[in-house]
Amino acid sequence: MRLDPEQLRSDASKMAPVWKGYFKRNKSKLEKMDLEVHRLHDKWSERIDCLSCGNCCRSLGPRLIDKDVERLAKALRMKPAAVVDRYLHIDEDGDLVFKSMPCPFLGADNFCAVYEARPKACREYPHTDRKKFAQIFTLSVTNAETCPIVYEVLSELIPDPAIAKRDRSHESV
Repeated sequence: MRLDPEQLRSDASKMAPVWKGYFKRNKSKLEKMDLEVHRLHDKWSERIDCLSCGNCCRSLGPRLIDKDVERLAKALRMKPAAVVDRYLHIDEDGDLVFKSMPCPFLGADNFCAVYEARPKACREYPHTDRKKFAQIFTLSVTNAETCPIVYEVLSELIPDPAIAKRDRSHESV
């Protein structure tokens, strides 16, 4: 497992062309693999403790929607406008995001201070349990640089051909 952020980023960057190439050649096959992807998501989510990692909360700024702001405001006992003023800004894409990273609600222990009220994007991350996984495959390749669960799901779903070839050659010995 790759919990070291630099090693994860490096390994995922090396695998990205393999994964993207597989997607180009096998998109229709991937569209039928949701059950397998979900099985791998469950497997790796059980093995990797998000609290021991926290990379997503340190480096990925989720896009917030109005419901997220309302939920945060209620949890923080603030008015929505005050939440926006204190914690959020509009980025270059016109999306509402946190003013700074790591997330202002991430504790030193990797616990989220607003876990029950966290934004929808945080609730759904790392997205490997989503229906129609093929639709977000390219996003998952990017997320593999941050999330060890995504990296392991993609690695098991689409093994590195060089490693697979080496493993097959050892089997015949």
